[in-house]
Amino acid sequence: GSGAPIPLVANGTYDVGFGDINALIQFAAIKPEDAPIAVYVMFNQPPFTIAVKADSPIKTPKDLEGKTLGGSTNDAALKLFPAFCKITKIDCSKVTITNMQPNLREQMLMQGQIDGAFGYVNTIRFSAKLIGVDVDKQLRFINYGDYGMDLYSNAIIVSKKLAKDNPAAVRGLVAAINHGLEDALKDPDAAVAAVAKREPLIKVPVERERFDATLKLEMNHPEIAKIGLGNVDMSRLKRSIDILVEANNLPRTPTPEEIFTPAFLPPADELPKKLF
Repeated sequence: GSGAPIPLVANGTYDVGFGDINALIQFAAIKPEDAPIAVYVMFNQPPFTIAVKADSPIKTPKDLEGKTLGGSTNDAALKLFPAFCKITKIDCSKVTITNMQPNLREQMLMQGQIDGAFGYVNTIRFSAKLIGVDVDKQLRFINYGDYGMDLYSNAIIVSKKLAKDNPAAVRGLVAAINHGLEDALKDPDAAVAAVAKREPLIKVPVERERFDATLKLEMNHPEIAKIGLGNVDMSRLKRSIDILVEANNLPRTPTPEEIFTPAFLPPADELPKKLF
């Protein structure tokens, strides 16, 4: 799950991670001295969703009461569910949560073992497609972003120690990732081919489609035309922090500057401002 990298970077297991910025906000509210910091936000649109079968009686968030939902322990959508409950005015205590391995999620949903599945919309969509599900006909999605949760999502995060002791390494890593993304945008087929060279078991046509969907649904917030991909709108990030602090009764409110720094970004004119 995308919440898992946060504590692993915080405790020194890794120097760098790719994880959900909302999990970082919650971590920073509790352990500010240990919290990593985001340096490049890749997913600037909220991908968090609850997938249900197309013929499910679940049409609105209120319909989730009395139902069983499943997700992996560190799934970001699951971690954000208390905030979703508060915003949509549903009673979280009336929803049963089942934890499972991420690779079982779509199978359990389609087999009726759970009524809904937490996840990122594209992850569920393409994982379901890989097991033979006709997603457009067999699934529906209750997306958090449709209910006022205009949150950022996955980002490159680094430990405070790395940022302090070796800022040149962080700056170089971010520049390399940004450059790689620019190359991928110019030639998406070559980008997916590079992944296939590293992981030959992937299904290239499906991953090519997933790449396009990720760009469109998770990375293409209108703000990038102004600030560039990788950067954030600090006022929007502040609103996200406030949503999480209130919904989860967190002990303190981190500042946006605790969560994200633009200090390691390439020059503004080198950040992608149009994805397709």
